[in-house]
Amino acid sequence: MKIDARQVGRALKDAGHWRAILLYGEDSGLIRERAAQAVRCVAETLDDPFRVAQLDRETHDRLEEEATALSLIGGRRVVWVREGGDALLNAVTRLLNAASDTLVVLEAPGLTSRSKLRAFAEKHKDVASIACYPEEGRALAQTVTDALSRENITIDRDAMAWLHTRLSADRAGVRGEIEKLALLAGSGGRLDIETVQDCVGDAGGTSLDDAAHAAMAGDVAGVDQALERAFADGAAPVAVARVVLALINKVLRVALAEEEGQTRSEAIKGLRPPIFFKRMPAFTRAVERWPIDALALAAERTQALELACKQSGMPDVVLCKRHLASLCRGGQAWLRGISR
Repeated sequence: MKIDARQVGRALKDAGHWRAILLYGEDSGLIRERAAQAVRCVAETLDDPFRVAQLDRETHDRLEEEATALSLIGGRRVVWVREGGDALLNAVTRLLNAASDTLVVLEAPGLTSRSKLRAFAEKHKDVASIACYPEEGRALAQTVTDALSRENITIDRDAMAWLHTRLSADRAGVRGEIEKLALLAGSGGRLDIETVQDCVGDAGGTSLDDAAHAAMAGDVAGVDQALERAFADGAAPVAVARVVLALINKVLRVALAEEEGQTRSEAIKGLRPPIFFKRMPAFTRAVERWPIDALALAAERTQALELACKQSGMPDVVLCKRHLASLCRGGQAWLRGISR
């Protein structure tokens, strides 16, 4: 049965209702998190060898054996399968026709829309088919807020806005940052913009911000170094596009404020969240290099980059590098059409 995005929480909370749960999509961190939630719901733990059998690609052939085995200590068993694919379709079909109460949790991040296993799971009444794609916008902000609320931690609006531009597209990366912030704030604590910047300042998002600021300031060498660090830390190309677009919008806000009569210093100080002090020279240089018309064009093409990065089969890393290299040429070059 295909589970609607709004019903995923309920489906996982009642994981024991299903015979099998299929988790697929682009966010491997979210797939792992939801798989663990389902396993824990039924087996009450992730590492009990009598109730939880974990199978990787090399041990997929043991799926039926493990799924039909009895627990030596009682309780319902779970078979947790990693790196699942269409090759498991026949085994899963036979298991669902057999008399067994074992829950099978399948992690299958590589499944396409034409997958036979996915099509089968979406139609079978005893199988939950759950898509796991990177969260964006309000959904991502809500995930952070909910996780902090469970620890009775509040976060200022400016801090949330700044954090949103730094989080990677992968759920594992998001979860790691949330855990660091929760540990720093402590139960019942409060997170302001300075605290969040200090805590997240050394994360992979730093490299993304460095790359974006270097590109807008015309620092070719800085772009190359920052992008290499970001991708080495596991940053997703789509996250590069988001960080660059957020920076372009900030530079545009300053340019528009100057046009309305504010001084550059006043306009920059009025930005929320504020510019990190270590990046102020690069940001100021970006404001100097980019006129309003060029910024609008750069924002449009950066949005197009994000859409391209979300399409399967696109050389997203190459597209990111080429786009940031074109930004290094500066606004006047864009207006003359050099970046085309």
